[in-house]
Amino acid sequence: MSGARGLDEVDRQIVARLSRDARISNRQIAAELGVTEGTVRARVKRMEAEKQIRITAITNIDRFRHGALAWIWIEVERSYQVQEVAQALAAIGELGFVGEMLGRSDILAITMVRSNEHLAEFVHQRISGIPGVRRTESTLGVNFVKHDYRMARIVS
Repeated sequence: MSGARGLDEVDRQIVARLSRDARISNRQIAAELGVTEGTVRARVKRMEAEKQIRITAITNIDRFRHGALAWIWIEVERSYQVQEVAQALAAIGELGFVGEMLGRSDILAITMVRSNEHLAEFVHQRISGIPGVRRTESTLGVNFVKHDYRMARIVS
């Protein structure tokens, strides 16, 4: 795998169609774009190999009747490296997102919880005890106006 290159217009059009429906056939994409099926297949394979795209199933958070998204804002002790604490958090399977942030908090972690009580238990048992965690603040999502899953970043 030599150096990854940027996406050209055909690549972007393929990605746009896959982002609307990842089950669309290469043949249908090819017909819509006026290229061969082999071209679509090769480009999708290349983009996956270069980690420019990943085709995966996405859960619809609106369908979870007994769950809510929880944002956990974390401040790190000055004597610790934010990246070390973030890596410890990333190892927690229940966390679907961990990111280093600019602003009042150093790290944002996102997870699904069943209730306020479940969130409090999770934070106290799984997060507060991590060395370097100084303070946490949590919020629950109650009504999602827009969630564009296509904005997800591919991480290993």
